[in-house]
Amino acid sequence: MRASYGALVERLVASGYSPTVVRMVDGAEDCDLYDVFAELGCSMAPRTRVEWADAHCYKHQQWLGAQASETAETVRALTGQFARGSTEGLENRHIFQTPEVRASGGLQALKQADNPAQLLRETQQRMFAA
Repeated sequence: MRASYGALVERLVASGYSPTVVRMVDGAEDCDLYDVFAELGCSMAPRTRVEWADAHCYKHQQWLGAQASETAETVRALTGQFARGSTEGLENRHIFQTPEVRASGGLQALKQADNPAQLLRETQQRMFAA
């Protein structure tokens, strides 16, 4: 479903509708737009961004526990960016400059896991699968 997200957003905007206005009208400001669209298009119950972040940390405790402590803390901080800023927050190209991510160890902490880019992709995949 997430793959068709961009096409849906483009169609909404081309039709003169703002996706964020759809979220507001739906009363789902604390939800990611994916959840708003999943509810509208597929009648799926939406979860808030905080619920997604909490589910990620809970469901992937074992995976996080296998990481170096600074690395795991940085992954949690990255997940927190989703809770605050939705998918856009997690995919922000300046994510490593956010205070929470910097304080947790940032990119240096992810480098302890050999391939920081792969770890970031895996974090995002696990986030959306939580």
